[in-house]
Formats: sequence, structure tokens, C-alpha cells
Amino acid sequence: MRPFILRLLIALSMALSLSTAWAGVPNNRAEPAYAEEQTILQAEKDSRSPQPGLADKDSGRVHMDRHYLGQYGQKEGTVIVQRGGNQWRVLRNGPLAMLSGTVLVLALLAVFLVAKVVGKIKADEPDTGRRIQRFTDWERHVHWATAITFIILAVTGLVILFGKKLLIPLVGHDVFAFIAYIFKYLHNFVGPLFIVCSVLMFFTFLRRNFFRRIDWLWFRKAGGMLTHEHVPAGFFNAGEKSWFWLGVTLLGLVMSISGLILDFVSFGQTRYVLQVANYLHLLGATFYIAAAMGHIYIGTWGTPGAYHAMRHGDVDESWARAHHGIWLDEVKAGVPVGTFDKRVPPPDHPPPPGAAPGNVPPGVRP
Repeated sequence: MRPFILRLLIALSMALSLSTAWAGVPNNRAEPAYAEEQTILQAEKDSRSPQPGLADKDSGRVHMDRHYLGQYGQKEGTVIVQRGGNQWRVLRNGPLAMLSGTVLVLALLAVFLVAKVVGKIKADEPDTGRRIQRFTDWERHVHWATAITFIILAVTGLVILFGKKLLIPLVGHDVFAFIAYIFKYLHNFVGPLFIVCSVLMFFTFLRRNFFRRIDWLWFRKAGGMLTHEHVPAGFFNAGEKSWFWLGVTLLGLVMSISGLILDFVSFGQTRYVLQVANYLHLLGATFYIAAAMGHIYIGTWGTPGAYHAMRHGDVDESWARAHHGIWLDEVKAGVPVGTFDKRVPPPDHPPPPGAAPGNVPPGVRP
């Protein structure tokens, strides 16, 4: 398995950095499954012409996998059988599908466990009736556009991956064929829209998601979930920032790049590159969906008031003090977001000019 994983990594790095990387790699590990494949193997064995190696400039110029049956032409459309495709099918529908399903089920169980053990993270004080704007209309629209397109892609992608096993026994082949046809095109057309929304959301919230000194206290206390205490935080806490960088940004890039390679196949991609992209797309989407489950739970039932903030744009002052106390102090002092949490003064040093009393969380030191 290690040589195969190494081969995947090499192919991806070449695909992203070199124009000749759209060449493929012979797949000698695939077991012949059909008579045509055995014909390919026999023809290759009888041939006296050596195959170009991975570093050869002619490697994969026409076919990324020399194990093919078809007319040798200038495009991969002349390929009838590609033996590596059988291994891709077996791996995708077997171990990778099993891994994806296991991760998603465990993530769902983890959400239920947290809901049972931790419960809701409420503000300590009742609402004051004083409302504070948290998100602008633009920020909310960008967030919901990204969220809606993501949900569409998640649902259609899961049906494409697991539909044959889960839906055909329930609805039959004809109904599933219709559903799969619609979902396939919906997935392909919504994908680029999700990328646009993700890019807009990245730049919209980037400035507020840089890690600050105060964020390490949040990590040490695990967000106060186990102790039921409200850990001081700025506009976004460390957990939200982790979701932004590891989920929206990192996994979003994996899904976006691999998705574009799969969606627009007229730019010289070989079958081998498409197969590698499919592996990465499946894995990236799996962990993105799993992380999104936690994000959705925390932003709705787990933290009362959080959904209202993203739905209507404002929060009560008591909610802001409980969950984002440093940000509330910045709002009251009239200073830019991130002013206090990025320069927390030592105990013998006066607070920054214009700071509201209590802007320094207890226990926080530089």
C-alpha cells in the first residue's frame, strides 16, 4: 500500500506544478479482471518497445497508463479499456467508501455524545434587552450562500457515493437512476458556485480569524465545554478560527481543486490524474462534512443565540459577554475588532487607551 500512496502523492504534486504532470503512471499493481485486460497484458509482454518511465518527457503523453486497449491517438478518447480504472473502482467503492462512512457515523455519534454530556452552553445572565450588531448583511449573505451550496453538494455527493448500496434496495433501480442523474448534474453545477462563495467568505472573515495570544487559553481550557465556564474570546474564539483555517480553507482547497479537475475534463487531464483527484475529493469532502456537523451543532442547538446572530445579525449583550467578552469590551470602547485580544497588557501595565474596564480576562498573561 505504501508504494501506491507514494504514487498518488507524486502524481498530485506533478499535476499542480508541472505541465508535463498531466502524464500518467503505469499501474502494474492492478489485477486483470477482464479478458480485455489480459489481452493488454499479453500485448505488452510481447512488445519489445520499452515503456517511458515516470521522469521521461514522453511518459503519458497520450495514455497515462500503457495498459490500454484502443487506437493509439492524440487524445484519451481513443482508449477503450484502462486497466488502472479497475483498481480505482475497487478502491473507491471498497476501502475509501468504508472509511468515509465510518468517519461520518463516528462524527454524528460524537455530536450526540457532546449534546448528551455537555448540553447547551448558555449565558450565565438573563438577556438585558440591549442588542449589539455582530454580523453585517453582507457577512450573513455570504455565510448562508456558502452553507446552502455546501449542503447541496454534501447531500448529492453522499447519494452518488452510497446511493447504489443504500437507495436501490429502497426505491429500485429506475427511481435511483433518475435521482442519480439529477444529483450528478446538480453536484457538477453547484460545485463552482460553492468555490466562489468560499473565496468570498475567506476574504470576508479573514481579518478576524488570525490567531491571537488569548486563543491559547481557549485551547488549554477546551473552550470551557468540560468545565462549563466561559473562556474569554474575541470576535471569534479559537475553535471557530480552527474551523476557518482547517475546514473552510484547507479542506475547501482540497475539494475545490480536485473538484475542478473532475468537473472540467477538457484541459488535458489523463485518467490517472482524474482518479487521484477523485480519491482526494472523496477524502476531503468526508472530513469537511464531519467537521461541519460539529460546526452546525455548536452554531445552533449547542449555543443558544448563535443561530439568531447569523440569522438576524445581532446578539444580546449578556450573550456577547458570556461567549465573546473581549469583543464586547472592544465594542464598548469603540476600538477596532482585535485590538484588545492581540495586545493583552501584563498585570502591572495599564490597559490600552480607551479600553473598557475588565477588558483583560482573568488569568491571561502575555
